[in-house]
Amino acid sequence: MLISFFQSYKQAYKGLSKNSWYLSIVMLVNRSGTMVVPFMSIYCIRQLHFSIINAGIIMALFGLGSISGAFIGGKLTDKIGFYDLQVGALLTGGTLFIIVGYQHTFLTMGVGAYILGLCNDSFRPANAAAIAHYSNDTNKTRSYSLNRLAVNLGWAVGGALGGLIASINYHLLFWVDGCTNILAALLLLKLMPRSKVIKTIDIPEETEARASAYKDKEYLLFILLATLFSMCFFQFFIMQPVFYKIQWHFNESLIGFLLALNGVLIAVVEMVLIHNLEGKRNILIYISSGILMGAVGFVSLNFVPPTAVAATLIVVLITFSEMLCMPFMNSFWIYRTTVHNRGEYAALYSMSWSASQVIAPFVGGYVISYGGFTLLWWVLGAVSLISSAGYALLYWFNYRNKEELQT
Repeated sequence: MLISFFQSYKQAYKGLSKNSWYLSIVMLVNRSGTMVVPFMSIYCIRQLHFSIINAGIIMALFGLGSISGAFIGGKLTDKIGFYDLQVGALLTGGTLFIIVGYQHTFLTMGVGAYILGLCNDSFRPANAAAIAHYSNDTNKTRSYSLNRLAVNLGWAVGGALGGLIASINYHLLFWVDGCTNILAALLLLKLMPRSKVIKTIDIPEETEARASAYKDKEYLLFILLATLFSMCFFQFFIMQPVFYKIQWHFNESLIGFLLALNGVLIAVVEMVLIHNLEGKRNILIYISSGILMGAVGFVSLNFVPPTAVAATLIVVLITFSEMLCMPFMNSFWIYRTTVHNRGEYAALYSMSWSASQVIAPFVGGYVISYGGFTLLWWVLGAVSLISSAGYALLYWFNYRNKEELQT
């Protein structure tokens, strides 16, 4: 039994390219320094003495910058390749974190937050295109799961260290975040020297027929459904902790444990889960099933007793929902791309998530103010159900009789 368990882990990580591992190491270092964004609103209120509304505007500007950065990053990835853009985004983002730490007025902080979000998130499409480039049909979903593993571990480390550093000096957060960005860039240059990276943009644009992600109707439907799902999923981190505190009267330690459990489950389970599922069924089936599982998790909050055990089971359910659909969402857009339009497809996917991250707090707050948390969980369940059904119909009408999207 134990031998079989370890063999499953070995097989889950087997066959991934060396550069996929390098990219995940760079991501781990980068995300381990993610400290400013989780504490930015608190910093604006407590240190800069901004109002709650102004702090919210600062965060919204950062989100708008992220959307802009994803769009521009996608365009640049298709023009200059993923390598230079990754290095440039990490270096400029790291420098801007340090600069923004010295801004003290609402105007300069707002401008700085927007530009920071733009530069920082231009990295995402380039990184996504790089992962696709260094994977193949047998391991592309696992390659993205490895990257997600790095992101989640980095967030866990960054969040824990960020809280400790913030208790000492908020200003240090900007320096640590900036320096880890720069360190990640230097690490990328060291592990994957530019001279040894295969050129990805080698055919002049005017001689290459390029399909646009923005004209791909099926992909636009996919993005719409993904946006509906992500708006619901973000409530897991935004409003669900508030619900546990206000409605179920959990203390901060228990809430912290529940949030940490999500990252731990992803780190322990996701790669093995994906290894056992990849190639077995159409990926749209996995996506639809995962979102449906999340819908059940949200609605269950209206029925289960307010206990730690019930909350833990809900977190497990929603985490498995995340693990079942998100890696395969990445596989879907990769399937539709070529090396010459991959950045554009990755950008549209990143923009969807960035937009949801901006919209979700406003939607969640409005629904709660109108009908309380009970209404929120019903709404999230209904919207998730619509998204799940949309993916099921997409499969039924486009892929049911085809041998496509099996990886």
